[in-house]
Amino acid sequence: MLDLIEKIAENLQKDPLNYRIYKDLYSVAKEALKTDKELGLKWLKWISERLNDLIPSLAKTDLPLARNFFSLHKQVLHAAAKDDFDSYLLYIEWNREPSKKFYAPRRKILKAVVDELQALADDALDLLAISLPPGVGKTTLAIFFLTWLAGKIPDKPMLTGSHSNSFVRGVYDECLRIFDKNGEYLWHDVFPYVDVCSTNAKDCRIDLGDPKRFETLEFTSIGTGNAGLYRAATLLYCDDLVSGIEVALSKERLDKLWQTYTTDLRQRKIGDKCKELHIATRWSVHDVIGRLESEYSNNPRAKFIVIPALDANDESNFDYAYGVGFSTKVYHEQRDIMDDASWRALYMNEPIEREGLVYDEDELRRYFDLPSTAPDGILAVCDTKDKGTDFAVLPVGYCYGNDYYIEDVICDNGLPDTVDARLIGILLKNKVHQCRFESNSAGGRVAEKVQKEVKKQGGITHITTKFTTANKETKIIVNSAWVKEHCLFRDKSLYKRSSDYGRFMDMLCTYTMAGKNKHDDVPDAMAMFAEFIQGLAGAEVRIIQRPY
Repeated sequence: MLDLIEKIAENLQKDPLNYRIYKDLYSVAKEALKTDKELGLKWLKWISERLNDLIPSLAKTDLPLARNFFSLHKQVLHAAAKDDFDSYLLYIEWNREPSKKFYAPRRKILKAVVDELQALADDALDLLAISLPPGVGKTTLAIFFLTWLAGKIPDKPMLTGSHSNSFVRGVYDECLRIFDKNGEYLWHDVFPYVDVCSTNAKDCRIDLGDPKRFETLEFTSIGTGNAGLYRAATLLYCDDLVSGIEVALSKERLDKLWQTYTTDLRQRKIGDKCKELHIATRWSVHDVIGRLESEYSNNPRAKFIVIPALDANDESNFDYAYGVGFSTKVYHEQRDIMDDASWRALYMNEPIEREGLVYDEDELRRYFDLPSTAPDGILAVCDTKDKGTDFAVLPVGYCYGNDYYIEDVICDNGLPDTVDARLIGILLKNKVHQCRFESNSAGGRVAEKVQKEVKKQGGITHITTKFTTANKETKIIVNSAWVKEHCLFRDKSLYKRSSDYGRFMDMLCTYTMAGKNKHDDVPDAMAMFAEFIQGLAGAEVRIIQRPY
């Protein structure tokens, strides 16, 4: 069978718009499903992607051929839909208006999530947790997943749990809409021999196939006493178990939620093959997903997906077609009106604990303008970029008595040569008098290069290096009090969140003693700055004019 498929595919390379060859390849791939499902699906998906790319351009140049390919594409998706979740999503919405479809406009982003849901269904994973911002379609995608699994495995129960009865009732109603034979979805085309045999709107239960004690789809709110009433043999699906910020801000309530989840929902799983799916907007490192990640982070059969609202270029990840997503502008406006911790938790899925924050933005000293007199000195430190995801951080402090105004910063994780050039530029621009570089694996090399170039360009900065072996976390915490007392930072109205200064302040104000920190480069640099300044305190420092 493989030889035949490859021969047909070779013919397509010679004649890539030949409808008859595509039709032959479809027929052979569909037949292969009977004996080699993996092979058949591979080529059906290959055909689907090729047709998806061809049809839009052909619609402008050869409409009859485009119509033939359009019809064939539907047949291909139908053949694969029972076993391939991506094909299922595209097929059951085939008859809907393009602007009303859920999956097609969102596929570019959500396909990565769909692939992991496929892995969960194929027994490549036991646990999958998906963290996405509010309103981007994560729950709707899970509803489609439930209806797909229900058609594939109608005789085993699945349990859905959430924080409220109103939520689970909404999921129940939406599942029934998808199952409706007279509705707009083509679910019954994919599973023609499976019917809804009973429903229970009061208890939110839907049974498919033969009647049984524990229905195919069961829905409940967490903490309502589920012992003996529900079972999960195929899937336990938990959606937004944290009801809101009141719970998220209380460690005690999060502890209780975790206990309820482990004793109320998770205890309903039966058998060794029951999978677990968690989908949520993140609130806290102590929420259920956070604790599961701590428990299973090294388990190859557990996967934790995070897609933030904004990408590395500060652009929206969810600007879907037909205006059903969120533009970069909308996310930027939302970010501007939220506090950093809430924005990072809800939209960037980087939850932190406010109780453990080392630098709360409300307690930092701020300024609008530098004092009108000349500074006593201009000093800086540099925590150089070490590994790929690290940031090079260089804060410049203007000294006025015992106060240090952090007037300019570099906070950049770009290519080393680009970052080095920026380090040179900030020292020259601010006419920094002294700068200390941390002498780590890269620091000494960078310091030497920067000093040489600064002198070459007529700069006055004297650069020193210092090797540090201190525990980084301890160094950050013990120096934080000095930073809060002596350092002033620009007012928030004077910088953009996407700027170096904005990144610098975000990283400073989200460093926590509770849970993990994605980046500690900025608080570490400020600890270096504190130690550098305090080390100078024992000597008299005078800035004099150069004699040459």
